[in-house]
Amino acid sequence: MCHTCDGKDFSPELAWTGVPENTKSLVLIVDDPDAPDPQAPKMTWVHWILYNIPPATRKLPERVTVAELPSGTLEGVNDWERTGYGGPCPPIGTHRYFHKLYALDTLLPDLNQPTKAILEKAMQGHIIARTELIGLYHRSDNV
Repeated sequence: MCHTCDGKDFSPELAWTGVPENTKSLVLIVDDPDAPDPQAPKMTWVHWILYNIPPATRKLPERVTVAELPSGTLEGVNDWERTGYGGPCPPIGTHRYFHKLYALDTLLPDLNQPTKAILEKAMQGHIIARTELIGLYHRSDNV
């Protein structure tokens, strides 16, 4: 719960292995395709965007700050119209949270805090591998 709006809303620790040798950069996108209601989703809500993560990076620590991000890592804008992590805060039902990690064959230019759509367009033709972790969250009725 510490990674949600009902807790301290700080980023979870994320770790990975198996990055392809020819990777030039990594991209992390965390989003919720069940917004606002999983029974009638209307949009995908973006919670966190990081790109140009160095390929030697194997984890992001819990509660990572911009100053603690691996050198060269850039941030995109989430759907709260700010950079950084914004944790789960579903208005209704149980939502899925996709933590998607992409390996790219290029280092992207500075896209000036892009939205997910702008970043995905820049990634086209450069994805050499991807993986994802899906988490679930349902807000307590006591919140």
